[in-house]
Amino acid sequence: MNTESIWHASRACEPTVAAPIIKPMPALPSDPTADPAQYIRRHIRAVPDWPSPGVMFRDITPLLSNPRVFRVLIDQFVHRYFDLRPSAIAGLDARGFIIGSVLAYELNVGFVPIRKKGKLPFTTVEESYELEYGNATVELHTDAVKPGDRVVLIDDLIATGGTMMAGKKLLERLGAQVIEGAAIVDLPELQGSRRLRDSGLNLFTLVDFAGH
Repeated sequence: MNTESIWHASRACEPTVAAPIIKPMPALPSDPTADPAQYIRRHIRAVPDWPSPGVMFRDITPLLSNPRVFRVLIDQFVHRYFDLRPSAIAGLDARGFIIGSVLAYELNVGFVPIRKKGKLPFTTVEESYELEYGNATVELHTDAVKPGDRVVLIDDLIATGGTMMAGKKLLERLGAQVIEGAAIVDLPELQGSRRLRDSGLNLFTLVDFAGH
């Protein structure tokens, strides 16, 4: 048997190898970077008739419990303020603390809490504002900011705008400049965002909802 015949014989004895089966890739979750505002909106829970009948409460806790959504949320504010380089982030009691402190960490700046009356231990300045029924007061430590500091003031939601307006006045009383107010949610029908803009405050919000 010549060499060519031996080669053909050996090839004939080799097992047949089946072509690999290529399985389709599993579907990926929707890309939040395509429209981050809508991605965030889909994860805000609507709770009817809370805390009182007729109120549609916008619950942001689902944004916080999902690490992917939380990262997308925080990134919107980081990208907004990275180049503006504020001196500090001021957060309004209480959900503004959650977003504000993480944002301050990401930007490598300090965080300033603006708290409800009676919660801060050191010397404070205070500002009262009207609610639908009655009034409320917020406070700020007198050494929290310095004259000339450029501050972003943040909360989770703007409704009537009273709390953010009070926070702005406190910061300005100590000589700081509030370069922008920020929130996740705006409820424009309650006119709070309009009042804040009319006062000269720049505003940045991610989503808005009709109604209360």
